[in-house]
Amino acid sequence: MARIGKKLVDHGLVESHFGNISVRRGNSMLITRSGCPLDEICAENVVEVPIHTSCEFDSLASSETRVHRRIYQETDAGCIVHGHCPFAVVMSLLDESGSIEPLDSEGVHFLGHVPIVEGSIGSEELAANSAEALSESEGVIVKSHGTISTGKTLAHAYINTTQIEHTCKVRYYYDLAKSSL
Repeated sequence: MARIGKKLVDHGLVESHFGNISVRRGNSMLITRSGCPLDEICAENVVEVPIHTSCEFDSLASSETRVHRRIYQETDAGCIVHGHCPFAVVMSLLDESGSIEPLDSEGVHFLGHVPIVEGSIGSEELAANSAEALSESEGVIVKSHGTISTGKTLAHAYINTTQIEHTCKVRYYYDLAKSSL
């Protein structure tokens, strides 16, 4: 978790104190604490909470714990990475179709369309919308907020995050160049 958190910050996919990471562990998940700087994750910054019920430690865990919990309940995700990727946020604000269609060959091959979901931070609406979309995709963009990527491993979820951001960056520059022709 610490390695992936540092990579997210170093590559500009989150600001240090935003975003979160979790890993499924049986019927529970390990999730970063609320306000945890992702480039400084240590044992004290990770909380273990159950997947199927809330508990007293939820108040210490990320504000997105409800969202992670619902995704684990409704998908076979092993890990979740939530980033605040700038191009994904911009594209979610510009888009009117409900998804981003990749133009780059890697995005087409590995992602297909990337759904854009809505809901307030940590809300039941966001949890339901994200879990539903992630049952058919390994990554979504939360409108005006960032990305949620899943994977069997943290490395896989991180790669999905970087791929979504790359696809959004290519799409943004393509649309910009095309509009100036």
